[in-house]
Amino acid sequence: MAKDTMKLKTVSLIIPFFNEALGVAPFFQRLTQTCDLLKTRYVFQMVCINDGSSDETLVELVKAKETLPNIVILDFSRNFGKEAALTAGLHHATGDAIIPMDGDLQHPPEVLPLLLEKWEEGFEVVLAQRISRHTDPQFQKIAAQLFYKLNQKISQIHMPPDVGDFRLMDRRVVEAVKQLRENNRFMKGIFAWVGFKSVKVPFEVEARAAGTSSFNAWKLWNLALDGITSFSTVPLRVWTYLGGLVSLSAFVYASYIFIRTLVFGVDTPGYASLMIAILFLGGVQLIGIGVLGEYLGRVYSEVKARPTYIIRQVIE
Repeated sequence: MAKDTMKLKTVSLIIPFFNEALGVAPFFQRLTQTCDLLKTRYVFQMVCINDGSSDETLVELVKAKETLPNIVILDFSRNFGKEAALTAGLHHATGDAIIPMDGDLQHPPEVLPLLLEKWEEGFEVVLAQRISRHTDPQFQKIAAQLFYKLNQKISQIHMPPDVGDFRLMDRRVVEAVKQLRENNRFMKGIFAWVGFKSVKVPFEVEARAAGTSSFNAWKLWNLALDGITSFSTVPLRVWTYLGGLVSLSAFVYASYIFIRTLVFGVDTPGYASLMIAILFLGGVQLIGIGVLGEYLGRVYSEVKARPTYIIRQVIE
């Protein structure tokens, strides 16, 4: 029996948890049903990250481990965020294939056989692409569409729309991802940056098994900023062109005033037009400084070289 087990391929599932105590048991109940159907071909490792939960998530994960010994629990010292949790999972996953997925059942475990099937066909990255966004609020749907369209125009890499962290990656892909060590981690961009042969598998996002999402509009906005500034310098370049355009406009207007003064003499300048010009130029300068600040803040964070996460304990 041990000899047969050695021939099986290992699949590591990376599952971040943050205040998901009520959903832990239902999640593993459905996950194990799918894994049991595949146990003749694969051995599953489940890397569960407790991302600083304030509820009983860790207790529930320990309970689940009593019946599922292939669970590895990484208990963070505090909440570091999903990007850090995924990074920790990649560092501790030992499988031939690695699949990050959510623990709230929005990523259905029943999709795993489809991902593995495409992997066996020779694809190194299998992307789970959501069919619709019926579970998202309307503003989030619109914001997601705008983000992907903007990203395609200004970014040096292509991030497929409606594709999140739910995907399968071959071991060689994960080893490439682990070479990227930046602290400001936008995992969707990092996954796309390394490349490799990929294919998409459509799936329908389900409603959460329990609880509510920790992502609000402000967090999603900051995540979008991370995605744009981590993989594109176009926002900086835009202000170079805008500054040149404003300077050219100012030169043309100054020439007009000079010629008009020579021809028609001196008249009293308008207060309103002067204030409009001052406020416009001041606003442009402040926005430009803000864009520079976004990039400078990321440089500052990288220079400090703090660890992406801190693990309080590992339960194997």
